[in-house]
Amino acid sequence: QVQLVESGGGSVQAGGSLRLSCAASAWTRDRNCVGWFRQTPGKEREGVAAIYSSGGATYHADSVKGRFTISQDRSRTTYYLQMTNLTPEDTGLYYCAADGPGCPLAILRGGSWSSEGFQYWGQGTQVTVSS
Repeated sequence: QVQLVESGGGSVQAGGSLRLSCAASAWTRDRNCVGWFRQTPGKEREGVAAIYSSGGATYHADSVKGRFTISQDRSRTTYYLQMTNLTPEDTGLYYCAADGPGCPLAILRGGSWSSEGFQYWGQGTQVTVSS
């Protein structure tokens, strides 16, 4: 059973930084694509970043490109989302999700993507950015 546990959320002022962590159960092909998503009340969950774990390729949504960076540790059991230059629009509940063996086509195309195609989810960690 794939397990994902997020941590690292908190409150920060605009322009600040946070690093989120996602602790995952042992790597399997079933969770070879790991992504970060966020959701705010009244909006659909949106993809923020994803990583093809076995190959290391990373993908970032246009809305966060240049500010957020996804990465993984060598054991492929901890995934990070480094967030810099945060704005109030980045406020939301951030989720770690996984699926496999590959990343959904929407992610490979880039730009933006929804939560479709991810079957494993963490419980989320709140990020609040104040102006």
